[in-house]
Amino acid sequence: MQQPPAGGGRSGAHGADEPVSELVQRASQQLTELVRGEMKLAQAEMKEKGRRYGKGGGLFGGAGLVGFLMLQALVATVIAGLAVALPVWAAALIVTVVLGAIAAAMALSGRKQIKEGAPPTPEQTVRSVKADVAEIKESVKR
Repeated sequence: MQQPPAGGGRSGAHGADEPVSELVQRASQQLTELVRGEMKLAQAEMKEKGRRYGKGGGLFGGAGLVGFLMLQALVATVIAGLAVALPVWAAALIVTVVLGAIAAAMALSGRKQIKEGAPPTPEQTVRSVKADVAEIKESVKR
């Protein structure tokens, strides 16, 4: 009867004569290196995305500022246009009252939305959890 070759008859380029523990150790090492490499790639990618988000946020902020300045210029234009037919003070007063009415309407609408959202607890979820607990207690009693 012939004896199988050392290594249990395995053949191949890697691991023909290596013990299983060395193969597991090498696989673990390679997996660790792979994970580290992927983490470095993800970190570099997130840094680049962070830079882009930062630049985009800055540009949006600048656009908001320029838009605000544009609205101020528009208000001045409306006042100047009304000043053709009315005294300048009357034109400015009319525009101020209109802007005040718009601000008041927005504030009241915002207040209503906040009241509808209050309190800031998930009431339906709390009721549902209480019902679940009651159901569990009832089933334990049976």
